[in-house]
Amino acid sequence: MSQTSTSAQSSEKSNRLQVTEKGENWFKVRDRQTGNTCTIMDTFAEMFRMWAGRILITADSEKWALTAANVATGLATSIIMSPAEAGIEAIASPSTTPDNRTGAIIQIYNHSRFDLKNQMILRIGQCIMTCPTTAAFNALPDAKRKLNVGRSVRLFGDGYQKKALVGGRKTWKIPVMEGEFIVEDAFGAAEAIAGGNFIIMAEDRQSGLKAAEEAVNAIRAEAVQVIMPFPGGVCRSGSKAGSLKYKLKASTNHPFCPKLRSLVSDTEVPENAECVYEIVVNGLTVEAVKKAMGAGIRAAVAVPRVVRITAGNYGGRLGPYKVFLREALELV
Repeated sequence: MSQTSTSAQSSEKSNRLQVTEKGENWFKVRDRQTGNTCTIMDTFAEMFRMWAGRILITADSEKWALTAANVATGLATSIIMSPAEAGIEAIASPSTTPDNRTGAIIQIYNHSRFDLKNQMILRIGQCIMTCPTTAAFNALPDAKRKLNVGRSVRLFGDGYQKKALVGGRKTWKIPVMEGEFIVEDAFGAAEAIAGGNFIIMAEDRQSGLKAAEEAVNAIRAEAVQVIMPFPGGVCRSGSKAGSLKYKLKASTNHPFCPKLRSLVSDTEVPENAECVYEIVVNGLTVEAVKKAMGAGIRAAVAVPRVVRITAGNYGGRLGPYKVFLREALELV
C-alpha cells in the first residue's frame, strides 16, 4: 500500500468521528456511521521503557505455529506480578520466513535484559521446542543487542546438537523425538514501549465487551509491531500501584470499579456506566502504540451504549512517554 493511500485511509477513519462538544478536560465525539455519541476524556496514557524480544515461530501449519505462540505467551499479562509481558503480534507468510513455512510472531517484554533472556530461553525451551513441527528464529535481526538464547537452548541436545545454516541464519539443530528442533543462535533485544492503554466505559457488560472485542480486532487488523498482553487483548481487572489496606504491589483499580462508585470519593465511573474494560498495548515504538490506540478507540466509539473512554496514568510519574487520546484519534 502506498503512503498516499495509507494516509487517505487514516484520514477516512479519523473523519468517522465528529467532535460535537468540548469541555475543560473532555470532548464528545459522534461516530458518523453508527450515530453513537461518546465522551473522550482529554487525558493521556502514560508509558514506560522495557526490553523486548521478538520471536518468529514457524511450523508445518498455522495451527501449530499459533499453538506454540499461545502457550509461549502464557502467564505474561502484567510485569507487576507476571514474570514477563508477552503476546502474539502477527501471522507471517511462508514467503517471509527463513524456512519457508507459516509463522507466528510473538513479543516478550521485561525490565532487564538478563530477565528477558531467561524468559526467552524458558519459553522457547518449554513451550516452542515441545510443540510439534516448530522452529524458533530471531525476529529482531537489526537490533544492536544480541542475547545468546539459542546457544543456551542448544544444551538440551546433550552433546548431539549441531550447527546449521537455515535461510542464511546461524542456527542449532537439536535432536528431539519427532526429528529436529531448529533454533537461531542469537536473538535481538531492543528498548521498547509498554503501558499504552485506553479504558472503555459502557452502559452494560454486553456493550462493553463488544466494544473491547471490536477494539482488539481493529488493532490486530490495522496496527503493526504491537501486542496486547491481556487475555484476548482485554483486561477486566485493571490495577493501581500499591494498596490502600494491604502490603501489595498492586490492587484493584477502585476508581474504575462500577460497584464501588457510591463507596469511594475518587470514582471515575459516570452514573450511566456499569461496565469498564481496559485495553493495554505494548509496542516496539511510541508511534506504533499511538496508531494502535487510535484504531482501537475509534472501533470502540462506534459501538452503541459506549459512553466514555479515558486512559490510565500517574500524572507523568510512571514513565517518560505519553500518548494523548486526542492525538491518537488525530483530532488535534
